[in-house]
Amino acid sequence: MMQPKLTVKRGDIALVLFPNSHLTSAKPRPALIVQADDLQTGLSQIIVAMITSQMFRSGHPSRVTILLSSPEGQQSGLLTDSVVMTDNLATIMLSAVDRVIGSLPMTDIDTALKHTLGL
Repeated sequence: MMQPKLTVKRGDIALVLFPNSHLTSAKPRPALIVQADDLQTGLSQIIVAMITSQMFRSGHPSRVTILLSSPEGQQSGLLTDSVVMTDNLATIMLSAVDRVIGSLPMTDIDTALKHTLGL
């Protein structure tokens, strides 16, 4: 039987195979879908931002802290306080997405992305 096609949308947090910066390996980790919905590039890929539990990485304008005690943290599906790193983006194949675990509102993320991209 065929697997149903996985659908993801902007603001979803998914478990993905995220590439390391040297591009020779990758590891499973949560990531935030930042690509616009219905971009329709014809490519089976998506742009994501890395999420880390290393809280010392917080405090930069390109990063958004997610605390589990907050309403956003409660809907994130994350297991620990985390940092969304919009300065660590990757384009991954849709096949590298395992499953969606939660979601985040995009207001603070959009502000961080604007800082990262100089918009």
